[in-house]
Amino acid sequence: MTDDQDHIAVKVESLSRKFGDFVAVDRISLEVKKGDIFGFLGPNGAGKSTTIRMLCGLLIPTAGQGTVGGYDINTRSEEIKKIIGYMSQRFSLYDDLTVEENINFFSGIYNVPQARKPARKQWVLEMAGLGDSRSALTRTLPGGYKQRLALGCAILHEPSILFLDEPTSGVDPLSRRGFWKLIYEMSKAGTTVFVTTHYMDEADYCDRLALIYRGSIIAEGTPGELRRKHMTADVLEIETENVVTAMDALGRSGIETAIFGSVLHATVGSAREDIPRLKKLLADAGIEVNRIEKIVPSLEDVFVTLIEQS
Repeated sequence: MTDDQDHIAVKVESLSRKFGDFVAVDRISLEVKKGDIFGFLGPNGAGKSTTIRMLCGLLIPTAGQGTVGGYDINTRSEEIKKIIGYMSQRFSLYDDLTVEENINFFSGIYNVPQARKPARKQWVLEMAGLGDSRSALTRTLPGGYKQRLALGCAILHEPSILFLDEPTSGVDPLSRRGFWKLIYEMSKAGTTVFVTTHYMDEADYCDRLALIYRGSIIAEGTPGELRRKHMTADVLEIETENVVTAMDALGRSGIETAIFGSVLHATVGSAREDIPRLKKLLADAGIEVNRIEKIVPSLEDVFVTLIEQS
């Protein structure tokens, strides 16, 4: 079965989900093109996992409509489950089984044809770098290897649409980059990838993004479009030994700031005019500045700005 628009893999309109009086997802609408990597970004508790569970046929919407692979999410959830792959942030693996036993188990769950099972098992072992560890208990694997194994198990049946719910949560940065490389390869091969994350730095890996906050989509577009449309102000990066003190000093002067690792980002009207002003404000507060310069806004800067506006 195909969607009326053959190039659309996922489409929802005014989708909502309530739990009692609490509105977890509030009338969201979005489209995902086939073969795209679509990022669903937002802080913990924003409604990302609830949305993905509705799209996967695991949770019935309170209101709204949508299709996944052409199947109605309200009435055809069983058909949806057959054509998608789903990987939750908890990896969905059985720790007391070996690597090979997990692969065998999920091959059965996903009804992989008997003739395809050996080839698919070998593919997962090679993709995950576990060819020599097939007899290892899954709970003994490092996080990055467990993550790759979980991805392999989720796509044993070669689904056309893959849902990844916070797949890199709790994984080291090197493993996160390796994981995104795998996602790229699947997208190039035609798989549609719908991924939720609260890591804003992962947004640039995506073809398109939707930013969700308190159950509502507050912006959507390509990473470049979001920067151009929503960041009309300049962003300054400030390097100082006293990041928190500097943030407090600038905040008292009405300047919007946020800590990014070991540096401070300040949103200003004009870098040319405001750099001297900020230098003086910090000097007057007795704060030594190592560096202050205009930078290309990160998508976290965009998100912080949008939240301030909302």
